[in-house]
Amino acid sequence: MKAAPSTLAQGISACTICAPRFAATATGHAPRPVVWFKPKARLLIAGQAPGMRVHQSGKPFDDPSGDRLRDWLGLTTDQFYDQSRVAIVPMAFCFPGYDSKGSDLPPPPVCARTWHAQVMDGLPQIRLRVLVGGYAHRWHLGAKGSVAQNVAAWRDHAPGVFPLPHPSWRNTAWLRKNPWFEADILPALRHAVRSVMDD
Repeated sequence: MKAAPSTLAQGISACTICAPRFAATATGHAPRPVVWFKPKARLLIAGQAPGMRVHQSGKPFDDPSGDRLRDWLGLTTDQFYDQSRVAIVPMAFCFPGYDSKGSDLPPPPVCARTWHAQVMDGLPQIRLRVLVGGYAHRWHLGAKGSVAQNVAAWRDHAPGVFPLPHPSWRNTAWLRKNPWFEADILPALRHAVRSVMDD
């Protein structure tokens, strides 16, 4: 029996399955799931996992990466955070922490195994999926290639699905070396977003 969306969101918000894992990281933090979806959403943004700033604010993509992503999508901040139209569902709902060198740890697979299919079942009106980063590519597309390969093959999935690189500053050099991303993908992506959001 499927959980009601409100019950599911409450269950995710209360999840502590990764508490021992997070306590053992360099950040030694407690779980704080960032839950941002409602059943009537039509645009899905499937990300990777919250960063430290999002962990602190409780608001997804509340950071420079979010600013870049909103620009890619052609959405204002108010539009982006409108849960009646936009669901933001990462592959892990909590900040995974940093390793001893200060690098982001990957999303714990147990989170997606536990929650992701249930969340997707509870979002029957999704018409456009924006997949941010390799973890989302693999889950939603079964893609086994690199992020660059998946993004380059975007026409195989458009207009209902757009695999994107992560909008992190770490990818700025890649974006400069691949001007086709901005010239070809972004206009098509923004058109698809407008069609879904304005309908």
